[in-house]
Amino acid sequence: MSDKTLEFFFDFGSPTTYLAHTQLPRLARESGARLVYRPMLLGGVFKATGNASPVTVPAKGRWMGQDIARWAARYGVPFAFNPHFPINTLTLMRGAVGLQMRRPADFQRYVDAVFEAMWVQPRNLGDAAEIAAVVRPLGLDPEYFAALAGDPQVKAALVAHTEEAVARGVFGAPTFFASGQMHFGQDRLDFVREALAG
Repeated sequence: MSDKTLEFFFDFGSPTTYLAHTQLPRLARESGARLVYRPMLLGGVFKATGNASPVTVPAKGRWMGQDIARWAARYGVPFAFNPHFPINTLTLMRGAVGLQMRRPADFQRYVDAVFEAMWVQPRNLGDAAEIAAVVRPLGLDPEYFAALAGDPQVKAALVAHTEEAVARGVFGAPTFFASGQMHFGQDRLDFVREALAG
């Protein structure tokens, strides 16, 4: 069993993080690394670091929309820009942390389903009814999910994850830690692969 670990700090609200998510399982497999999903709240990271979403610069936002489409085509994965963007992901990220803590067997299916709902279908996951429609087919009762997202221990854990990310130098998503090296951006996966091979 490899002791190599690939940490993936993520927030569902980032389209480039979705792209990374589509590539990381294979990259980890091929590198013999254990992939660890680390939920964080991107808004909290931005606030702590003084960073902001690229779309706050209109020219950069327009370019990024084209660039993301190019990368999706290169990876051969579906992508549709979410017309409801930006979406407040607080409940979604609390749900991710809560499932890691309380129902880890459901965590990966939840992550896959939310990324697909956000960046393939795409749905307004700022709406509680839409979240319920995504979690119900996973065998997660929407009332249980809402209670989980509201659990004080879960809330505190998401805050702690976000603070840890900032303390380690994270300023945006997606961010990866591989062999002690931090890499930012889904277009840096070649460097992640090289770090894991070293």
